[in-house]
Amino acid sequence: MTSTLTPNATTPPVAVRAAPGTVPTAPAAAPAPTAPPATTPAAVPRAAAPALPLPPLGGATRRPRTPRPRTAPGGPAGTRPRGAAGSRPRTPGRGAPRALPPHTVFAERLLAVLSGERPVHWMLGHTLGEAYEQLVRLAPETPLRSLGPRPVLRRCAVQAHPAQGAVEAFATIATGARVRAMAFRLERGADLRWRCAAVELDGLGATAAHRA
Repeated sequence: MTSTLTPNATTPPVAVRAAPGTVPTAPAAAPAPTAPPATTPAAVPRAAAPALPLPPLGGATRRPRTPRPRTAPGGPAGTRPRGAAGSRPRTPGRGAPRALPPHTVFAERLLAVLSGERPVHWMLGHTLGEAYEQLVRLAPETPLRSLGPRPVLRRCAVQAHPAQGAVEAFATIATGARVRAMAFRLERGADLRWRCAAVELDGLGATAAHRA
């Protein structure tokens, strides 16, 4: 006997009869199909925001100052301005005092020694030959001392001798109401420094001889 099987035929469930004295159990349910895990899109990184400059502490934010071209009155841009009222800027050294000539400097030094303001040894290193000995003899008498105001150098003329490297000076000095005359000679050494080589006062020789 030949049986014919029908494809895709479902076999009806067979009921199982429980044994006496036992509790019938429900047939096990088929496991529920599991859904495939959901895929989440990858997080897109955000671009970092540019850092903003922080305002200074304790004050408001100041805007940078734009340099302005310095212009002269009536001149093209970029030129240096002049001083007040369009005057030229003062150049360094224009108002500096001028150096005194050597004969004027020595006239003031000899006046200070012969009036008693400075000691004789103040002229050490500034004299040569017999000049220092002459000052040693003249200084104790303080011939240029004034009982009133301080003696003042009024005029100092000079006669140069370039070939000898020397100058002869003649000075007038006011000592109160009296005017005295002083002559001295300066010589320039190998070190290019001027030194006093001789000094003489008016009438001092006759006064000294009369006292002797």
